[in-house]
Amino acid sequence: MDDRKKDVIRETDAEAIRLAKTLLRSARFGALAVLEPRTGSPLVSRVGVATDIDGAPLILVSMLSAHTPALLADPRCSLLLGEPGKGDPLAHPRLTLICGASRLERGSGIHARAERRYLNRNPKAGLYAGLGDFSIFRLEPQRASLNGGFGKAYLLDRSDLTSSGPIVEELADSEQSAIEHMNAEHLDAVAVYAHQFARASGEGWTIAGLDADGMDLVSGDNVCRVFFPQPLVAAGELRPALVEMVRSGRTMMKTNDRT
Repeated sequence: MDDRKKDVIRETDAEAIRLAKTLLRSARFGALAVLEPRTGSPLVSRVGVATDIDGAPLILVSMLSAHTPALLADPRCSLLLGEPGKGDPLAHPRLTLICGASRLERGSGIHARAERRYLNRNPKAGLYAGLGDFSIFRLEPQRASLNGGFGKAYLLDRSDLTSSGPIVEELADSEQSAIEHMNAEHLDAVAVYAHQFARASGEGWTIAGLDADGMDLVSGDNVCRVFFPQPLVAAGELRPALVEMVRSGRTMMKTNDRT
């Protein structure tokens, strides 16, 4: 009899990385685990979530909440993402990130970018984001575990989840103007991205974020993730990629109409 323990961790492949990035980029909220300063006991609470342009999670939290002083005392934390659907909740994919939290200083460039991206994703937070007791924390992913459903466990590194290189800052400089242009002038194209590439239903889709890997689309409380055919290497590749995706998406629509 073979007494060796079976390794339940699968080799991380492109499909697993894509699923992990989808869970990360499309999350509206998550369960944040911190350590209580006085007792060292674990404390878990729900937080609203967005992502920075490189993929690092962003949270907007109040000093009145227990988890904020905990993060300031000890930046080690964990974030669980993934929404259960019908049936067994353990059959649905979820992503657990091990992170180090850093509070972003108001008035800094990175704070302005993080606030913009957070409010693009969570516009109702604009009612309180500017209050003095609220702060934005950036959660730096160190590693992660992905459970894609029963028998689908993976371990991921930071490089599997986030983008790096000059493209990050290049896109950060042009992202908001591109979003505003697309949402003001090309909502028909955004609908094509949502319906043909994310297989999303419904109307009213707008772009909430652009990054090197793809785009985040929102319609009310619904979020979907659309990936570019290939990751962008330079910001100048964004417009051609969007144009080509509209063209190919409309071709798919015509093909589907004929069948």
